[in-house]
Amino acid sequence: MEQQQQPKLADEIKKMEYEPMLPVELSLVRWSIGIGVGSLFFLYYLSQWLFPGGH
Repeated sequence: MEQQQQPKLADEIKKMEYEPMLPVELSLVRWSIGIGVGSLFFLYYLSQWLFPGGH
């Protein structure tokens, strides 16, 4: 029996067509980044308030 070779990732990526992101996908990415950055700032200032000697 002949073994099939696994397709290489680079070859598969070259075969793919370009697909632009939908507006809803862009919105989700922006909201996710905004929430992540906002959470970092909030948690930093919360920890500074709760543990003032730790910084």
